[in-house]
Amino acid sequence: MIEVQGLVKKFGEFVAVDHISFSVGQGEIFAFLGPNGAGKTTTIKMLTTLLRPTGGSVSIDGINPFVKQNEARKRFGVVFQDPSLDGDLTAAENMELHGVFYHVPHKLRIERTEMLLRQFELWERRNDRVKTFSGGMKRRLEIARGLLHTPKILFLDEPTLGLDPQTRNQLWTHVKHLNETERTTVFLTTHYMDEADRVAHRIAVIDHGRIVALGTPQQLKQQTNTDSLEAAFLALTGTTIRDEAAGSADQMRQMAKLWGNKR
Repeated sequence: MIEVQGLVKKFGEFVAVDHISFSVGQGEIFAFLGPNGAGKTTTIKMLTTLLRPTGGSVSIDGINPFVKQNEARKRFGVVFQDPSLDGDLTAAENMELHGVFYHVPHKLRIERTEMLLRQFELWERRNDRVKTFSGGMKRRLEIARGLLHTPKILFLDEPTLGLDPQTRNQLWTHVKHLNETERTTVFLTTHYMDEADRVAHRIAVIDHGRIVALGTPQQLKQQTNTDSLEAAFLALTGTTIRDEAAGSADQMRQMAKLWGNKR
């Protein structure tokens, strides 16, 4: 479903992503892990057409997303770190707006909205404004919305950041169920190693823009002779606290220029 070959992204002289290659199969839950500033979010933004690569190639369900952008976007749903819901609209209205944007037929919009809101335990709150929701409810709604147009791939960029353990567990239970029942491919990033260990079929670890390990959670533990994914992660990436500021000035200037050109 996802094929990446020699992918590169530079911001000025700063190399955020440095010739990475990997593939993700249909129905796979694939975790993309790395320290702060390692290149995770930059990679997701390239995979979801928000950033154009400096070099290399990407294929989404057999489509080049930089040649057929709209066709590629129909293939995936995405939940970024930053909230993107309209708090003044109800849950049902947020779902409806998304469905219209993706040209989902009216009858199917109604059916999928009810199914997903029930699945994510939000149906009883469908007519409430989103600004009254808890953080966990908003995250569940964002994921439900991302699945409305029946995407083949769901990108989740740190979807449980800041949520309590109970809500995190509930959210992953829902995601795993949809992965199993609809064969949705899931590409996720998280800083919670226990989550990746529990839900991911395979894991890629990126550090300083390069993939330093790729395999199942068990394979990574065996490779590093450790007994937990967190210990394996630290063995692969080190224990030094990372500073995201490195290269951030160039990156922010490039991002501002990109969005300015799109308006």
